[in-house]
Amino acid sequence: MEFDLENPFTCSDEEESPSEMYGTATSASVESLFAAESDHSPAAGDNCVRRSAISFIFQAQYSCGFDQHIAYLAINYVDRFLSKREIPREKQPWVVHLLAIACLSLASKMKRSDLSLSDLQKEEGIIFDSSTIHRMELLVLSTLDWRMRSITPFSFLRFFLSFFSSNQPAFLLPLKSRACQILFGAQNETRLLEFKPSLISGAALLSAAHELFPAHFSDFESAISACKFVNEERLWECCAVMAEISDGESALCDVAAESIADTPVTVLAGHIYTSSESERTVGSSSDGLDRKKRRISASPYYVSVPQSKDPYYR
Repeated sequence: MEFDLENPFTCSDEEESPSEMYGTATSASVESLFAAESDHSPAAGDNCVRRSAISFIFQAQYSCGFDQHIAYLAINYVDRFLSKREIPREKQPWVVHLLAIACLSLASKMKRSDLSLSDLQKEEGIIFDSSTIHRMELLVLSTLDWRMRSITPFSFLRFFLSFFSSNQPAFLLPLKSRACQILFGAQNETRLLEFKPSLISGAALLSAAHELFPAHFSDFESAISACKFVNEERLWECCAVMAEISDGESALCDVAAESIADTPVTVLAGHIYTSSESERTVGSSSDGLDRKKRRISASPYYVSVPQSKDPYYR
């Protein structure tokens, strides 16, 4: 059974009915989800390394045509890895590409998808053999404490949507679909690493609600803001960033600014909109290496890691 980004604690191959999809989760499972998200929340690392890795992953997705959930999960692994380890400058950029390949390979295994390692590298100047990629996978697994069932913003969509399942059932499918599009499109935004996955999820849903159902936006906003697990001030800060990413929705920016201004700490409102412009495209980096393809079968970058864990990870 493949890993489901929306259900990190369980996995299922069965298609859910709408009532099951948006049903209210148990109190225990919800509390466990919010309690565990900090262990899966990446922090901002080396931005140049991150851009290079994401650029490689997006290029591989375009070339190989694999599912966008695999790319999303792979980028999550990259971010979490870079939160805990620094890649030496002298090892860049080939180690960055190796990291991206290893994270893509792990993500495809979690999603039970066949991904050809040779296809991932067909556009690259360096070809890594399978044993080298496997060692990098083990390093990623060890660094992430074998926690590969990532808690992401997708994990909270079901919970937040359950607030509206009884009153506005017709809104749920388009709202969720648009929120997912926003989440996929926003993953390369470095500023979102400042926020917990639950806040990013709530901000994506509010952005989608403001775009699709503006007349009912206040209902969505009130429900999510009232959630005991949500810091309202941080939610609106995240909404401000999300609004800039979503083609600069000025109306939602204004709503976010007003909401932040209404909170006790208003000094934050000033710098949210003066921060530097988001890098909306992920550029590829030049490695300065001979473009003639060559194989790398070993690297001093690796460390000893345990090899006896469950191959399906936890």
